[in-house]
Amino acid sequence: MTNNIVLRKLFLRLTHRKSEPDNYSPPPACPQVISRDQHNVSRQKIGDNALKVLYRLKNAGFEAYLVGGGVRDILLGLQPKDFDIATNAHPEEVAQLFRNSRLIGRRFRLVHVLYGREIIEVATFRAAPQATGQNPHHRQSEAGQLLKDNIYGSVKEDAQRRDFTVNSLYYSIEDFAVRDFANGISDIHKRQIQLIGKPEERYREDPVRMLRALRFAAKLDFNIAPDTAQPIFRLGELLTNIPSARLFDEAQKIFTSGYALHCWQLLLEYQLAQHLFPACINDLNKNPTAAKLIDQALDNTDKRIQIGKFISPSFLYAVLLWHPMRKEMSHQQESGLPPLPALQQAANLVLGQQTKTIAIPRRFTIAVREMWELQLKLPNRHGSRAEKLLTHPRFRAAYDFLLLREESGEIKAGLGDWWTNFQEADSEQRQNMLSELNKTEPGSRKKRRKRAPRIKPPTSK
Repeated sequence: MTNNIVLRKLFLRLTHRKSEPDNYSPPPACPQVISRDQHNVSRQKIGDNALKVLYRLKNAGFEAYLVGGGVRDILLGLQPKDFDIATNAHPEEVAQLFRNSRLIGRRFRLVHVLYGREIIEVATFRAAPQATGQNPHHRQSEAGQLLKDNIYGSVKEDAQRRDFTVNSLYYSIEDFAVRDFANGISDIHKRQIQLIGKPEERYREDPVRMLRALRFAAKLDFNIAPDTAQPIFRLGELLTNIPSARLFDEAQKIFTSGYALHCWQLLLEYQLAQHLFPACINDLNKNPTAAKLIDQALDNTDKRIQIGKFISPSFLYAVLLWHPMRKEMSHQQESGLPPLPALQQAANLVLGQQTKTIAIPRRFTIAVREMWELQLKLPNRHGSRAEKLLTHPRFRAAYDFLLLREESGEIKAGLGDWWTNFQEADSEQRQNMLSELNKTEPGSRKKRRKRAPRIKPPTSK
């Protein structure tokens, strides 16, 4: 409530427009400087390692600001997951100040300062594309996509280069003020995602901004401003120009955000999912059971993240691609392959096609295959098979997958309960369960074929 009051006061003080439409947000001629006593960003809410980087840059004579999502989230009363810093120090100068750093990127030259598992990303102020002219450090494709952008500029130029107004907020440790370069405070108050600049031009510069717009809208529970939303429907095809490895990183952010279900719904609504998971979407349109399975898996994932539990990307990819694989598996069986080889061949085809779009690492695709194969093996519990399956490294994931399949209505309920009870039972109870299983399914055990009588070879005299 306090944060809402603070934002409302800022909105009333900073907003001068009365006649423009709601989605109109031109950048001010100079930044609005919000003094220390008029905002809720403080050093107590900034991570210790981010403060170390800010102060070392400042003490070395450079400008340094906490920028983007860290400032935005604190203003909204959220706890930032990471902290980004913008500075006028060039990447090589930053690297010289921090021995625990590494230079990364060619398209955008950045510095990662490492503190154990925490990474503080430091970026140098960049100039606007139109100001760069014919420069070897700046290059765009014919479609307008930025291929190289390492022209450095001022903090004001850098602010206009950022993607969304709510990310163009800079907190300074010099005077503890927040500088708003693009009416970001106004859009936070309106709870809307608004691109800086001409939306189509900005999406063409970097099509991943379309995915970021949806992810921020889901995370913050914001609307997307109409002029920012409208081009997405016709520019989704530009995602095919993005390297598959980068799309994997973006998919990870979507599915591990804690708002994966909402993100997925927005991907479907804005027709971007078909460019990320074409086989899945082709099946989804004709199969409500597949849609239910995915929704349940994403909802469960969000709940696990919110209580701090581990999630496996391989599980989500197994769910998303399960029904396309099943469809291909049935084609393989029609051509004469038994179930398991048919599944393995279908997995090769579906995963091979998907990795052309999103570069799923091999360690994840191996896990996906094993989870799928276990779906064929879990019904076969006789003899020592059940005990052996319990020791399989993918058993738990495959068991969770089985429960989701039952909940979605894909298969009849019952098998999941059996495995739940079997895991919780002691050795004697397990033997009784297996004995009962043999009684209720008497025809499930294969009969041994009688061997032909052995004929002794004739002895030579």
